[in-house]
Amino acid sequence: MQRYLKVLRLFWSAAIASELEYRINFVIASLSSLGNLVGSLFGLFLFYRTGYTFAGWSWEAALVVLGIFTLLQGFSATFLAPNLNRIVRHVQEGTLDFILLKPIRSQFWLSTHTISPWGVPDLIFGSIIIGYAGQRLGVGIDKYLFSVVPLLFGLVILYSLWFILGSFTIWFVKIYNVTEVLRSLLEAGRYPITAFPTVYRFFFTFVVPVSFLTTIPAQAMLGRGEITWVIGAGVLALVLFFVSTWFWRFALRFYTSASS
Repeated sequence: MQRYLKVLRLFWSAAIASELEYRINFVIASLSSLGNLVGSLFGLFLFYRTGYTFAGWSWEAALVVLGIFTLLQGFSATFLAPNLNRIVRHVQEGTLDFILLKPIRSQFWLSTHTISPWGVPDLIFGSIIIGYAGQRLGVGIDKYLFSVVPLLFGLVILYSLWFILGSFTIWFVKIYNVTEVLRSLLEAGRYPITAFPTVYRFFFTFVVPVSFLTTIPAQAMLGRGEITWVIGAGVLALVLFFVSTWFWRFALRFYTSASS
């Protein structure tokens, strides 16, 4: 474990030093994140401006969901997209060969090799929205701490789904569009799950588990969540993580390398 932590520190320190050579990008990323946030707030405001509310979700409660969604966007932009989107390029250019020869797990290398600070503004904006809405709703520190558990489960679920799709690169090199479809479906997470008709609720819960990413952590923070859903999120996270590990090893059995 210490060896992996040391490698991770070296990975991220080198990546941040490289990214900060272009500091104006951080300003651009901040403005872009702010623009996306304003658009999301405006879209949510269109529902609530006439007094309409999603069933059981006040304006402030819906802001909690949006804040968690913004956090997930920041997590994806900081940790997932810079790493997992490169799996395609490693397979295309044959550089996956060198990764497989390294004395660490290839999944760990592919998942953590780089980090992008350009997702930090979303992490900050998401935290601000959650803090503002929580203050208006009188959310206590205990509720914040409890919601961290399903939120972490949601991060694992998101990572596992993304990595499983990335593993298909071994067979289908041009898999980038599929990951974009996943990201588009995850856009539904900016609204509470009750905002959708019954058929879509089922789809976004049991087919593409969007509700486990935003709605369930928000319910836990607001003191509405049932412990069974939190346990279900934990089970789903563990299952998907182990499936992603198994599927990657399975996919590698069909990898012929660049020199074959």
